Amino acid sequence: MRHVADGARVGAAVTLGTVTALLEAAYLLLALPFLGNPNVAAGAVRLAALEARRLHLDPALLRLTPDREEGDGQDGGRALRYLAARVPVGVLGGLVLTVLVYGVGTAALLGRAWLTGGAFDGMTPTVPLVSYIVLAGVVALFSVLSGMAGVYALERRLARRLLAPDPTEALHRRIAELAESRAGIVTAVDAERRRIERDLHDGLQQRLVALSMLIGRSRRGRPELLEAAHEEAQHALAELREVAWRVYPSGLDSLGLGEALAGVAERSGVPVQVTCELPERPPMAVETAAYFVVCEAVTNAAKHSGAGLITVDVRRCGTMVVVRVRDDGAGGANASGGGLSGLARRVAALDGGFEVDSPVGGPTTIVAELPCG
Repeated sequence: MRHVADGARVGAAVTLGTVTALLEAAYLLLALPFLGNPNVAAGAVRLAALEARRLHLDPALLRLTPDREEGDGQDGGRALRYLAARVPVGVLGGLVLTVLVYGVGTAALLGRAWLTGGAFDGMTPTVPLVSYIVLAGVVALFSVLSGMAGVYALERRLARRLLAPDPTEALHRRIAELAESRAGIVTAVDAERRRIERDLHDGLQQRLVALSMLIGRSRRGRPELLEAAHEEAQHALAELREVAWRVYPSGLDSLGLGEALAGVAERSGVPVQVTCELPERPPMAVETAAYFVVCEAVTNAAKHSGAGLITVDVRRCGTMVVVRVRDDGAGGANASGGGLSGLARRVAALDGGFEVDSPVGGPTTIVAELPCG
């Protein structure tokens, strides 16, 4: 059944490619006098991206992003060249389909004539003739289906050859991405250090000073202050434990991501539902990134959104660990804010993806995709 499904998918792609080849030929002819117009290049990029999806290729891997500034330059030029080159391939696919349809139609007419006891083109069914027709039909069908698969493979190769960026260009882009990611990591680490220092100075340090003063006063004849000093010590320990968890959760190493996220839910002031379905433990760097994504998202929702419920879903999808945090709050979260932008840099350092969808009025959904395979 899988081979049948794959064959049907290839046939549908070639059939659709025949139609789009004719439409793209018309587009190129109409756009020929306006090749210098940026809108023509952007339109060609969009058409090429649709062709990449038809061929089950990822437009992002081919760098087909019409919203980027390069879409009117290098991307547009590559897309126009590709559309011009694939028109004859699409026509070839149409010819193969025409032969297939003609052969199937002829076989249907032949079978109907012989099954009803008639003759087809003056031929009556005999054992040698039927054997010859069946053998010739099987060979012809195999040839046509092979031709269809060949057209599909040729289209995919053509798309990769003409749409993929130049290797030097791809290398330069990758170097730029790595440099940006490294700078983002340094910024995120510095911001985290400043936040830890602020938590220690403004919170824990003040409590310890107050505790020291209470103990000093109790030693000077105020034993009733020992109870207040004990309570202050308990608060200081709680804040110290919270700061330690924000630096790195100790339970993550021993208990795993699911238990660590359960701890986040327990400490949250807003109800949190956690679903963590991972067949096996991902790499430690992925676990750590996933934990901090959830921790920061839950903290932001509890502080700013007015949410009544936060749902956390962590699961494996192919080679990716997908972390999804959703709250029913007021929305309007700023993806460029300090906390969320730091998460985006942390995820980008692992070559992952990070998205924030937070329309005004809610809900807010934060999705992080972390590669682990």
